[in-house]
Amino acid sequence: MKFFIDTANLAQIKEAQDLGVLDGVTTNPSLMAKEGISGEENVLAHYRAICEIVDGDVSAEVISTDFEGMVREGEALAALDEKIVVKIPMVKDGVKALKYFSDKGIKTNCTLIFSAGQALLAAKAGATYVSPFIGRLDDISTDGLALIESIRVIFDNYGFDTEILAASVRHPMHIIECAQIGADVMTGPLSAIEALLKHPLTDIGLAKFLADHAKANS
Repeated sequence: MKFFIDTANLAQIKEAQDLGVLDGVTTNPSLMAKEGISGEENVLAHYRAICEIVDGDVSAEVISTDFEGMVREGEALAALDEKIVVKIPMVKDGVKALKYFSDKGIKTNCTLIFSAGQALLAAKAGATYVSPFIGRLDDISTDGLALIESIRVIFDNYGFDTEILAASVRHPMHIIECAQIGADVMTGPLSAIEALLKHPLTDIGLAKFLADHAKANS
């Protein structure tokens, strides 16, 4: 399972990279705005900075919702760095754009997936990744993990190369459950990744080891 971090914060991206488990980054306009990044040139420069930190794919989202605009923005983003994955919304023109970029060998991430049917359309159009938003489904009392399961079955039935990128991950159990289901990738905050480190018995055991060592060498 690949671990992506969902942020535009350079310090958090570097911290995840230094941990040694980071495979990529996902971003969106909201995350850019959260870091105070605005204006086309500043956004593009920020994507370049992210690409300098990480070794894997970096999803960069288009703002346009029409085919021509998505193609124009996507080509500009893809030209920044070979790590860039063009992030396309699940709308009708977005499916057309997925096919366009797939034919040109440009990697894509279809975002805002909330149904198995949407994921199937994106895979048919050649998306590199589909991003079902499990946390947002949970927020409306719908089982986000059940969606991951459905997509996994469909993709396995027909041998799609499209990877399932579990998005809107909120906590460590989301990560564990997505791994059990067979999601190819998860993307979430640094806090969710670091929470996997924690277990009270680890803390108790380490404290005991250190105490016994100190006692034996006093």
